[in-house]
Amino acid sequence: MEPFSFKTFWGLPEAELLQGLASSAEGLSQAEATRRLADHGANRIRAGKRNSAFFLLLGQFKSPIILTLLFAAALSFFLHDVADALIILAIVLISGLLGFWQEKGAADAVNRLLALVSVQAAALRGGAAIGIPVEEIVPGDVLLLKAGVSVAADGLLLESRDLFVDEASLTGETYPVEKAPGVLPADTPLSGRTNVVFMGTHVISGTAKVLVCRTGKETEFGGVSERLRLRPAETEFERGVRRFGYLLMEATLGLVIAIFAINVYFARPVLEAFLFSLALAVGLTPQLLPAIISINLAHGARRMAHHKVIVKRLAAIENFGSMDVLCSDKTGTLTEGSARVHSAVDAAGQPGEKILLYAYLNAFFETGYANPIDEAIRAYRSWDTAGYEKLDEIPYDFLRKRLSILFSVRGRTVMVTKGPLAGILSICTHAEDATGAIREIQEAAPGTRKLYESMSGEGYRVLGVACREMGDLRSIAKTDEAGMTFLGMLVFFDPPKAGVEAAIQRLRELGVSLKIITGDNRLVAAALSRRIGLVNPAVLTGPELHKMSGPALLQAADKTDIFAEIEPNQKERIVLALKKAGHVVGYLGDGINDASALHSADVGISVDKAADVAKEAADIVLLEKELGVLAAGIEEGRITFANTLKYVFMATSANFGNMFSMAGASLFLSFLPLLPKQILLTNLLTDLPEMTIATDRVDAEMTLRPRRWDIAFIRRFMLTFGLLSSVFDYLTFGVLIWMLKATPEQFRTGWFLESVISASLIVLVVRSRRPFFKSPPSPALLATTLAVVVMTLLIPLTPLAGLFGFSPLPVSYLLVMGLIVFLYIASAEWVKRAFYARMEAGGVPHGPRE
Repeated sequence: MEPFSFKTFWGLPEAELLQGLASSAEGLSQAEATRRLADHGANRIRAGKRNSAFFLLLGQFKSPIILTLLFAAALSFFLHDVADALIILAIVLISGLLGFWQEKGAADAVNRLLALVSVQAAALRGGAAIGIPVEEIVPGDVLLLKAGVSVAADGLLLESRDLFVDEASLTGETYPVEKAPGVLPADTPLSGRTNVVFMGTHVISGTAKVLVCRTGKETEFGGVSERLRLRPAETEFERGVRRFGYLLMEATLGLVIAIFAINVYFARPVLEAFLFSLALAVGLTPQLLPAIISINLAHGARRMAHHKVIVKRLAAIENFGSMDVLCSDKTGTLTEGSARVHSAVDAAGQPGEKILLYAYLNAFFETGYANPIDEAIRAYRSWDTAGYEKLDEIPYDFLRKRLSILFSVRGRTVMVTKGPLAGILSICTHAEDATGAIREIQEAAPGTRKLYESMSGEGYRVLGVACREMGDLRSIAKTDEAGMTFLGMLVFFDPPKAGVEAAIQRLRELGVSLKIITGDNRLVAAALSRRIGLVNPAVLTGPELHKMSGPALLQAADKTDIFAEIEPNQKERIVLALKKAGHVVGYLGDGINDASALHSADVGISVDKAADVAKEAADIVLLEKELGVLAAGIEEGRITFANTLKYVFMATSANFGNMFSMAGASLFLSFLPLLPKQILLTNLLTDLPEMTIATDRVDAEMTLRPRRWDIAFIRRFMLTFGLLSSVFDYLTFGVLIWMLKATPEQFRTGWFLESVISASLIVLVVRSRRPFFKSPPSPALLATTLAVVVMTLLIPLTPLAGLFGFSPLPVSYLLVMGLIVFLYIASAEWVKRAFYARMEAGGVPHGPRE
């Protein structure tokens, strides 16, 4: 098939488009669709992230410091220092391969998890409707749309029924646009193309059959995205990593430049001084931090998946753990979500069969967005509809909040409308009671409202039902919803979920406050809150919120427990107000009208059975809509963050201290304290235990409260433990030079042993606030640490010693080095206790700020 070239497909007849695309109203065959996918590529806005082995391997060597080091090694070749150059290249390569191996495993694991919650589109393939991943849609496909579905490509409407599409993401238009098949002038502006649908928009109501004309970057949304190069908003976790990187970069640059200048001043070989400075930079730079973060996050994502929590965006895991406010809907989260009909009563509270019949017909003929209310009506009681013919429908939308059905029966044409009681009463002029008597609505309304308040106060949800004789009309419009006769009320109940009270208490123990956002009236919401253990909740209604200024809402949102009678567009405003108040906000929603709030929240949370638009907007998808599942996921998020911080603490304690000590020692020694290749080997060996940090245990107190990055705390930690490390480094220098009279080779060997072993063992200290013997590490971390200790002791006894410039040491040297390491670890434990005690006194209970 030639590439599709119709630029203005909205201006061409259906037959011409089908012919040009070599397609039909029955869609493509599977074989043809597969061939076109190979020609056109995946239906994505931009190319997917390159996690192929080649690109991932290259990514391990993109650091400017590593590239400069490779350049320096190449320079050594030209200066005939081949052995050192090969050793440096080998160490850099091994370090890169380790990072690649870990990141590749992490990327593969995450891709497998994402496949569990991929969004699919309904398409006709060979005339049969099947579900396919949206990435596999090609030009010529025929898609089937219904309410709640995201439009996955640009296409022409072949058929539609009561189709309304939200195009706000593309055009900025607030209200849904009505769509219908047809041919429009080629110069019709984007907002006027009512015969086509666009990628990135979503269906509010109705159904449609669409011929796909453009996919991926060729779509209107793809063009906008390419021009704007939109990126996801930076999470607090990513912002913390960036700021930590700046902190180390400042320390590294200042130290390296000073050391290089001083070594040149002392007339040491320029290349050797340059390599030494670069090796110090590698030692100071946590080049494994991206890999460690990826490993930790992927490991956390796998653990969260065991709790039925699927992470779509890894960086959201930390925000999930840092979350201190959860905004949630009521239905399906706090309640069973399966509304059941309790009764049907007229304005006086008397049971009425006609109310049930007309409500059933309204739900039976409805073709828009599937919802639990209509399912409950159909399940409550079945009626014979053989004599009824549906003529027209006005789908439910979030502005009118009504659903109207026009049907004919025995020569009569009747319109039945149902929706929230206040809206239904507002379009009625009369009321009919259970006996068939009719009176003015003004007479019936007061009693109706009183009955409504009473039932709402008991926790029931109440809808109104009305009808109107329509004469010979065969179709209806929104303007026809007037002058109706009120039939009565449908009463529903949705009991609280079993265990929800315990789940809310668990969230409270984790430092997460729950805020309920619901469209139900305040009486229903308050009744539910009493059933689930919320005592005297503060309630704010949508009409009250509408009158509030931004600063007023900022104050009120923080103190409110229940937001009732909330309009869809108010949800985002609530989330933004809570974020401005300093909270990390999670939003749990699964409906069409939750997308903007999900986007605005720090953590957008949806469920696997949510509307496509909600699932796409979410960072995290729950396989079960349970608060208990959420609490388990929050704990896993905090474990992941805590394990990431362990690497940071290691990098800013022993590593920083060792490199700082080496830099200082180079000023008064007549030789370099370690050769560049020895520094790189030291760095490689000390990195090995950190590869297993993702498997480590986390103390219970580290998951009790939300935590965030605190660069000031990390700086204090770095100065405290870096200084302690340097004190013992200089003690080692003094012992080696003045007490043991070590040669340069013995000095380097002794200090290599002390620095690698101490830097490896210190991880067991700084990984926990508790004494290390009271907080055992994971078997993998302990085994790796001990393996590095043994390997370090053996290197001077192997042929590698000659390559790296080491020599075997006498037993007396080893005993002295062992004593220094023991004193260092014991001192680190004492300093750790004093450090955290001082932090507690300053209001920082367990480390990085809550």
